[in-house]
Amino acid sequence: MEITGVAAYPVNVPLVPLEDGGIAPYVTNHNELHEMDRVLVRVDTDEGISGWGEVRVFLSPAATVSVIEDGIGPLVTGQSPFELEKLRRQLFIEYTNVELFFAPIEIACWDIVGKALEKPIYELLGGWTAPEQTQRRHRAHMADYEDSHSIEVAYCLGILSPEESAEKARRVRDDGYGVLKTKAGRDWRTDVARIEAMDEAVDGELAFRLDPNQGWTLDQAVRVCAMLEDAGIYLEYVEQPIATNAHGSLATLRSRTRQPIAPNEDTYIPNNLRRLIQADAADVAVLDMTPAGGIAGLRQQAAIAEDAGLPATHHCAFDLGVRTAAVLHAVYGIPGFTLPPDSVYEGWADDVVTEPFSVEHGMMTVPDAPGLGVDIDYDKLEEYAITV
Repeated sequence: MEITGVAAYPVNVPLVPLEDGGIAPYVTNHNELHEMDRVLVRVDTDEGISGWGEVRVFLSPAATVSVIEDGIGPLVTGQSPFELEKLRRQLFIEYTNVELFFAPIEIACWDIVGKALEKPIYELLGGWTAPEQTQRRHRAHMADYEDSHSIEVAYCLGILSPEESAEKARRVRDDGYGVLKTKAGRDWRTDVARIEAMDEAVDGELAFRLDPNQGWTLDQAVRVCAMLEDAGIYLEYVEQPIATNAHGSLATLRSRTRQPIAPNEDTYIPNNLRRLIQADAADVAVLDMTPAGGIAGLRQQAAIAEDAGLPATHHCAFDLGVRTAAVLHAVYGIPGFTLPPDSVYEGWADDVVTEPFSVEHGMMTVPDAPGLGVDIDYDKLEEYAITV
């Protein structure tokens, strides 16, 4: 089997407004989102089997499409989608990290392989029956889902006022979620107030993740962590609290707080995960298959974290159904992912797959059909298409 072509389809899909039970505007320390641009990638083969991948837009839709179709597409055309490690390791372009553009092609190759072998990707990954994998489904009602290939996900929320955050936390808890991740970083004092308000609103029944996206300085991060400790609130983790590549400062923060420290953007840089571990600068690894170059690269990172004794989870980048499926397969099939992955899936107003996912009691089901287990709705692809 050989790859015969690569095609990219940029789309813009709206988010559900807050007043309608959604998450828009989704506010972080650096932007505000009402909709999101994504790129769907189709890889075709000479045996008539096609696979799909998905990635966010970088710089612009036209730039992303051009790099994928004109840059990487010709490099993989004529090669076998089964030779994933060969494709990944031969892709070297000086002065740039092209892994993130290769990732959707790599995911599409997994989709092709699964379809050809008539197996879901999580089975190909081989780790879904490993004993330690059951730890990531550690809910009180786990028995209700044990045979349904369902895993827990964390609800993601943008920056709101303390009062709005508290009300949203109550709804998230009542919907059955066990973990809520919220953005931060614009005002560290308000960040503390929001967590305190949410924790009080749910009587401690939610675990919280706090993500300022590098928005604090070291002294501010120390204060936030200390104030939450003084309030008796212990987060599941603080995600990338300070700037990347400040591993010494991150290690200093970790030594001064009992709040778990979880690098995310830092793990996007090649070899940084290993350096963070060597610097004693991490309690949790927040990984992402896109900068890792796909599922194979993610598996390598997860192994590094597992060998170091770090729990791992997967980041969410406003994923539509294709990458959501890839994340579910990965965290289900790769040992080491013991914490629920992030998800904003309930915040989408629509999707481009024929059978959108559902979230029930904070759980999502891993597709059991061959490959990714999802099909593209071409009418939706056309409806939300971005002209480039």
